[in-house]
Amino acid sequence: MNPQFLLPDRPLTVAILGSSGAVGKELLSLVEERSFPIKKLVLLASHRSAGEIQSFCGTDLKVEETTQDSFDNVDLVLASAGSSISRKWKDKIQSSGALMIDNSSAFRMDEDVPLVVPEVNPTDVIKHKGLIANPNCTTILLALVLSPLNRHIPIKRIVVSTYQSASGAGALAMEELEKLSQEVLDGGTPKSKVLPYSLAFNLFLHNSSLQSNKYCEEEMKMVNETRKILGNPELSLTATCVRVPVLRAHSESVNIEFTNPFPVKEAYEVLESAPGVEILEDLQKNRFPMPEDVTGKDSISVGRIRQDISNPNALELWLCGDQIRKGAALNAVQIAELLIPTKS
Repeated sequence: MNPQFLLPDRPLTVAILGSSGAVGKELLSLVEERSFPIKKLVLLASHRSAGEIQSFCGTDLKVEETTQDSFDNVDLVLASAGSSISRKWKDKIQSSGALMIDNSSAFRMDEDVPLVVPEVNPTDVIKHKGLIANPNCTTILLALVLSPLNRHIPIKRIVVSTYQSASGAGALAMEELEKLSQEVLDGGTPKSKVLPYSLAFNLFLHNSSLQSNKYCEEEMKMVNETRKILGNPELSLTATCVRVPVLRAHSESVNIEFTNPFPVKEAYEVLESAPGVEILEDLQKNRFPMPEDVTGKDSISVGRIRQDISNPNALELWLCGDQIRKGAALNAVQIAELLIPTKS
């Protein structure tokens, strides 16, 4: 790989922008767990979170308010503070000479910004101009399955329904789900403040804004991002996204139509060897992947791969993955790891 696209060949100064959020805290945990080459770690957030203490490698670090000077002498910014914050600080980060890996939707569909899932399109990182986008959580999980299957037999059409946990709306939504669930158990009437409706013993269609075609923003993210990651702008894909009363980890029901019949046995063989994917099922016990199986885990779990009885060229499958981990923080760290110079 051309050295101009790589991170400096030395321990790095890394900033986590949005360090007080659920994904930010996961990023902090992962760079320690994966021994990412860090000389200095800077934790950044809004003024509301400034002063919060977080631990890294046995040392207490104080969260700092993000300012114009926050990115001076920084090599890498892992950003997970939302689209408006990413847009606000992008130019400052890039002018400082730092590489920005952004977890928001702000730049994902920009033509000159790579959108990367390391197991799927790792070479796209060399296209970066100081900014790489991290895909939407549901898109990452889906791409891990679609890519190896598509390499075996080309995909013609995908129909996906998602079952998305509270974690996708952040730490406050997770806390609210716990609180409102207890209120219901205590005989009360839950009133949501973080999400538009209570998730306690309830579910609702994804609350992102409706588009002119009556698809919500989350559904169109899946469509457009999957096309970009797989390098197929004409790929036929339709999605329905649902928010469900699960704390952490998303699930997806996926119907995939191929150009030719895809034997179920071959699909299992392909996915068993696919990076970032594990098969989890017990047919005798009707046991397939559940959110609790993948919470805190790097890989996604897939099961119940079966022939679509309505279409000889289509397969059905079910998958679960940790939204905060592989669906966000882990994928961002893995992107950064692609850019660490290797010793010859």
